[in-house]
Amino acid sequence: MLLVKTIVDNPEFVIERLAIKNRDARASVEKIVELDKQKREIQKQLEDNKAEQNALAKKIGECFKQGKPQEAEAAKQRSTELKGIVKEIEDKFQAIDKELYDILVLLPNLPYELVAPGKSADDNVEIRRGGENPSFEGIQPMPHWDLAKKYDIIDFATGVKITGAGFPLYKGKGAKLQRALINFFLDEAAKSGYMEVEPPVLVNEASGFGTGQLPDKEGQMYHCTLDNLYLVPTAEVPVTNIYRDEILDAKQLPIKHCAYTPCFRREAGSYGSDVKGLNRLHEFDKVELVQIVHPEKSYKALEIMVLHVEGLVKKLGLPYRIIRLCGGDMSFTSAMTYDFEVWCAAQGKWLEVSSVSNFESFQANRLKLRFKEDGKKNTTLCHTLNGSGLALPRIVASILENYQKADRIEIPEVLRKYTGFDYIGGDDLQPAASEEE
Repeated sequence: MLLVKTIVDNPEFVIERLAIKNRDARASVEKIVELDKQKREIQKQLEDNKAEQNALAKKIGECFKQGKPQEAEAAKQRSTELKGIVKEIEDKFQAIDKELYDILVLLPNLPYELVAPGKSADDNVEIRRGGENPSFEGIQPMPHWDLAKKYDIIDFATGVKITGAGFPLYKGKGAKLQRALINFFLDEAAKSGYMEVEPPVLVNEASGFGTGQLPDKEGQMYHCTLDNLYLVPTAEVPVTNIYRDEILDAKQLPIKHCAYTPCFRREAGSYGSDVKGLNRLHEFDKVELVQIVHPEKSYKALEIMVLHVEGLVKKLGLPYRIIRLCGGDMSFTSAMTYDFEVWCAAQGKWLEVSSVSNFESFQANRLKLRFKEDGKKNTTLCHTLNGSGLALPRIVASILENYQKADRIEIPEVLRKYTGFDYIGGDDLQPAASEEE
């Protein structure tokens, strides 16, 4: 949530920056400025009337002591009148405060100065690429969903039977590959100074609001209505909310956490080839990185997080590219985001596997997450960042497609100590389908 002071002090700047996100915010900004002015005026009236109330209370006591009952009675009548006036002013203040708040929570975060204008992913800025596309030595590469069936490692049809589309069943070496990736990502995060936590995967409404999923993305979240709880769309939500309503000591910063959770997203409206196989799921596994940092150090922290994620895809030997999102492709809460995409050779397309974002103070303001420095009276809002390190489904898809050979799928060398096997193939091959099938 943006600070009211930021909007009131620089309304045209806020309007210009939100236009980068293709948001016409003039009416909202002007209304916030007007309501803030009214709120300040009413606050002054409230303070003046309360000051008069305090003065009258003192006067009543003095009049009785001095034997002036008539003056005391007049002061009591005025004090009674003021109680009603103060109540009316407080009600008006609360109504204006709520109206201002309701507008404020619907305004997205301001994009950072490096964010380019644009309407869609077509306008994103490619920063760099790495890795090499595989050569298949004369074989026709198969998409991962065909490989999954061939080696019996992911069963999409049974997942549909158990739950529905977008909920695959991992089997045998497919399940072990999932577990290997999770452990690899967590171990690499630990090497980079992240403390692992294991949060709940159900969160309350306050947690969803704190990180900006609510009210912006409630249509994409699975809602357990009986208890009014939400399945997490990402571990960002519970992990960042560990520090909701906290005042930290500046010496505690930076705070760096990592967490593995399943993630749940309705992905309403998704269709076509982009949802085939592992390309887009309703339930998937992910290791998340979260940082809470000093505002002066957040963009340095962002670049370090980008390097960490880049190191993961490098170690997996996957072709990748890093994209800085344009304003029109950014999330509601982000000030700047880098996306990582890996190449899926058989599909001939790039698939996103990570978003690494700086939210500046936007989430912290909603969370009331602050810190205090030695010798300073006032508190300051923290900056929050997070990134996928990494999301598993498309990493698995890329590994299967890029590491396939004629009779097997090789396992990236860095994962072999986690999987306990070097390849998928041989005994994993399924018999050819019968004519009846």
